[in-house]
Amino acid sequence: MMITNRTLPRRTVLRGLGASLALPLLDGMVPAFAAARSAAARPVRRFGAIYVPNGVEMRAWTPPGPDDAISTPLELTPVLEPLAPVRERVNILTGLADKVAIPREGEGVGDHARAASTWLTGVHVKKTEGADIRAGVSMDQIAARALGQETQLASLELAIDSVEVLGACDQGYSCAYANTIAWRTPTTPLPMENNPRAVFERLFGATDSTDVKARLARLRQDRSILDFVTDEARGLRRTLGAGDRLKLTQYLDAVRDVERRIRMAEAQSDRELPVVEQPVGIPDTFEQHCRLMFDLLLLAYQTDLTRVSTFMFGREVSGRSFPEIGVPGGHHGYSHHQNDPENLAMLARINTHHIRQLGYFLERMQATPDGDGSLLDHSLFVYGSGISDGNLHFHLDLPTLLAGGAAGSVAGGRHLRYPSDTPLTNLHVAVLDKLGLPVESFGDSTGTLGYLSEV
Repeated sequence: MMITNRTLPRRTVLRGLGASLALPLLDGMVPAFAAARSAAARPVRRFGAIYVPNGVEMRAWTPPGPDDAISTPLELTPVLEPLAPVRERVNILTGLADKVAIPREGEGVGDHARAASTWLTGVHVKKTEGADIRAGVSMDQIAARALGQETQLASLELAIDSVEVLGACDQGYSCAYANTIAWRTPTTPLPMENNPRAVFERLFGATDSTDVKARLARLRQDRSILDFVTDEARGLRRTLGAGDRLKLTQYLDAVRDVERRIRMAEAQSDRELPVVEQPVGIPDTFEQHCRLMFDLLLLAYQTDLTRVSTFMFGREVSGRSFPEIGVPGGHHGYSHHQNDPENLAMLARINTHHIRQLGYFLERMQATPDGDGSLLDHSLFVYGSGISDGNLHFHLDLPTLLAGGAAGSVAGGRHLRYPSDTPLTNLHVAVLDKLGLPVESFGDSTGTLGYLSEV
């Protein structure tokens, strides 16, 4: 880090013609050695929860190794192989359970709705198809209440599946339970956003008018938001050191690339698609959509617009097919594999495709400087599902991955084995502690999860 006597406010933005663009952390925002030491000692910590529906093929997911060892070096299975470039920042956790998702006497079916709604809340939800839904406050919102006091957005909720209430929901359960993993209060689920354009406008602004014609005109504009702030960007560059000029250029190039991809997706939105019609602004393939949304999330973290996010690769009972990777049938159908080798192979292929997108995001986080480290060094991400074996709707021995260093408080590159039926919420208690937000208990927790720093 270069230490200067010149200071730039941490919240410096570029402005022009009503448009504004937040900046990443630059060396010039740390004016003195003492401040630099303070920033290094207390880096900004960020959190994200990433959910996959329908469980996974656990035999292809779980790393090998002796069952009696608490910690062993992480050996990547074929499903996890895309994480090789960030392996030292990843832990696989086994033995965790979401027992509050198990049906109580008389409740019957509904495992998918319960899996999603309990994954971050740790609270058994009320079975209802009406408006009287009840779950619990999700742990991401516990973090958002504290970390969001210093950011423009308390949290960001992103999804890949449509946010419209389409298709079947679990019998006897409101669709609200399956459509989100984020709950601000026990009765207030937070809607997920799957349209990149809407996310971009939330981060960087849009037209002041809510008139439909005005908004459509704004969407059709060929000019970039960066064109509105060009003069101010040029002026700022002249005041920066060589390292900061490079950071600023790379950041602005990333913003422009995201804009270009959104415009391309919108321009192609009238194409006839082979499976379903996609809304305007959503790319044709799952991979393109995921990566665009992850790039937007990266920009949100990089500019400190938010420090907390949730991300759903799909809603529970998702029947999405993946013909681009040779998976012609629906995800949910393959998850009910009945131990058929072909179904298991297809499910493992879907799981690998998900991990490939996660790997893309984590690599970009690792490559993005943040103070004396990278965004991944200072962040913590929980990835997993409220179901392990989808064929049995099994809520024990969940597939759980922890990524990031949490500013030096979490070690990586390990397979950590916990006693069977250890509450998943023990992990949530531990994660909140690593974020500097200690709680005595959460949901059905019985304590905290040890060994995240070292064994």
